[in-house]
Amino acid sequence: MIWTVVLAGSLGCYLLKYAGLAASPAILERPAVRRAVELVPAAMLAALVVVQAFTDRQALVLDARAAGLAAAVVALLLRAPFLVVLLIAGGVAALVHALA
Repeated sequence: MIWTVVLAGSLGCYLLKYAGLAASPAILERPAVRRAVELVPAAMLAALVVVQAFTDRQALVLDARAAGLAAAVVALLLRAPFLVVLLIAGGVAALVHALA
């Protein structure tokens, strides 16, 4: 069963990629399409981060990963460099994990 899902997902990804390559330039230059193409990767990345930060298998959890994510958000709001954001998030997550 799992291989069927993997193969179907792979085929779907391939068809979406092909649809993007086969689309005419007139469609791709429309403002609404261009805006969606610019925003979809950020939305997908945000969804992946949330899933990884707040789930464990099929349960919602609130643990050290959430604290690290919160620290990263604060560091980003304070305009910290990306490497500093990563170090702060990792440090806070490790500290909370060690204390819990």
